[in-house]
Amino acid sequence: MAKYGKVLVWLRRDLRLEDHRALHEAGELGDQWAAAFVFDRAILDDLPADDRRLTFINGCLAEVEEGLRQAGSALLCRHGEPVEEIAQLAQKLGADAVFASHDDDPYALHRDARAHARLADIGVAFQTFKDHVIFERQEVMGQTGLPFRVYSPYMRAWKALFQDDMADELPVDLSRAIPSEHLPEDSRGLMPLEQVGFKPQSLVIAPGASEAKRRLEGFSKAGLEAYARQRDRLDIEGVSGMSPHLRHGSISVRACFRAALSQDSKGAEKWLNELIWREFYHMILACFPHVVEGSFRPEYKDLEWPGNPEHLEAWKQGQTGYPIIDAAMRCFNATGWMHNRLRMITASFLTKDLLIDWRAGEDYFARGLLDFELSSNNGGWQWAASTGVDSQPYFRVFNPWLQSVKFDPEAVFIREWLPEIAHLPTKTLHDMNGSGLEGAMAEYPAPIVDHKAQRARAIALLSLKGEG
Repeated sequence: MAKYGKVLVWLRRDLRLEDHRALHEAGELGDQWAAAFVFDRAILDDLPADDRRLTFINGCLAEVEEGLRQAGSALLCRHGEPVEEIAQLAQKLGADAVFASHDDDPYALHRDARAHARLADIGVAFQTFKDHVIFERQEVMGQTGLPFRVYSPYMRAWKALFQDDMADELPVDLSRAIPSEHLPEDSRGLMPLEQVGFKPQSLVIAPGASEAKRRLEGFSKAGLEAYARQRDRLDIEGVSGMSPHLRHGSISVRACFRAALSQDSKGAEKWLNELIWREFYHMILACFPHVVEGSFRPEYKDLEWPGNPEHLEAWKQGQTGYPIIDAAMRCFNATGWMHNRLRMITASFLTKDLLIDWRAGEDYFARGLLDFELSSNNGGWQWAASTGVDSQPYFRVFNPWLQSVKFDPEAVFIREWLPEIAHLPTKTLHDMNGSGLEGAMAEYPAPIVDHKAQRARAIALLSLKGEG
C-alpha cells in the first residue's frame, strides 16, 4: 500500500525522467506524482540576461516536459521564491508529500530547512533522497571515524565500500504521473526563457537527457579506452564532456559509473577515479563547509596574496602574454567551457604566477562555468592554490610554457583562440620570451610576469605559512 496519495517531485539539479531517485521513490511510495521546477529568483536575480546556463537548464526542462506530455502529464513550472512556490503548488495539487534530491550547497541546505518547516505548517511531508553521488556526506570515513583529507586514501576506501548494485538504474513509473487535466492550469508548461529575464544563448555542449545519453554512449565506444592517454590533450577531444550533464542532472551519476565499470581498461579505470574525485569534493564540502568562505588548511586562512589587481583583469580577458593561459581564458569567456587540464593551468598561473587570491579566480569561474558546481570549483581552486586538499602542497607550480608544449604540442588550441599570433612558429607560441618578436607582437602583449621569478616568490610565500 502506498504511503502517500499524491507526491510533488521538486526538480532542482536532476533534470531528467530516467534513473531518477526522487521520481522512483514517488512511484514506490505514492499513488500518483507530478514534477515541478521553480526558477529561483534568489539565484537568478544576480545573473546577467545572457547567462548561458539558463539556456542549458531550459533545454533540459524542455525534454522533461516533452516526456511528461507523451505520458499524458505536464511539467509544473513557477518563477519566484522557491519555498513559497512549492508550498502553493503542493496545496493546489492536494499533495501529501514533496520529494526532492539532496543538495549540500549551503544555500540549498538553508532553503530545504525552510521548505521542511513551511510544508510541515500545511501538513505536507518533505523528503529528500541521495541522487547526485554514489556516496555522500559521512558515508566514506577513515578508520578513526573522521573524514578523509586527501584523495588517494578516500578513493581506496570508496572502492572498498562500493557494490555493483549501487549503480543500478532506478526505474521511473511514468504511468503514475498525474494526467495533465488534473494539474493546476496556471502552472502547466515550461516558461519561455524571456519570461524569466534571460535570452537564449548558443552552447558548446547541447542540453537534455537524450544528448547526455548519446554523448555517454559515444564516449564509451570511442573514447573511454583511450581516456588515460588522451584526457590531458587540448588538440583532440579526449574527454567525455559529461560535466554539464552531471551538474544539471540530465544524466544520472549511476549511468556514468555503469559506463566506467563496463570496461577493463586503463582509460575506464582513470575515468572511474575522476568520478570519485567529484564525490570526494562533495564530501569535503559537506564535512568542511568552512571551505566556502576560506582555506581548507587553517594555516593559510589569513594569508595575504600580494598580486596586482591589474594582472587579475589581464588574466580574465586573456591578455597575460602567456598563450596557453590566454587561449584558455578566451575560450572560457566565449563558451563557458574549460578543459580540466586548462582549469589547473590557469588556476596555478593566477595563484602561483600572479600571486592573486584563489577566491578571485573561483568567483570568476563560478559566474561563467556551464558546469559550475560549488564543491568541484572550490576544491579545484584550493588544490591549485595549495590551500586545500593536496598531498603535495606549496611546491607544486605549473610551468605554463612546459604545459603548453606537453598538452598542445602543435599549438592547435592556441591558434584557434589567439588568431592575432596564429601565424607565429609553434616553437615561439610555446615560449614568447624569445627575441626579435617586437613586430609580430603589435596586437599581443608581452608576458606580464616572469614565471621563474614568480615561482620563487610563490614558494617563499606559501612555505612560510605551510611551515609556520
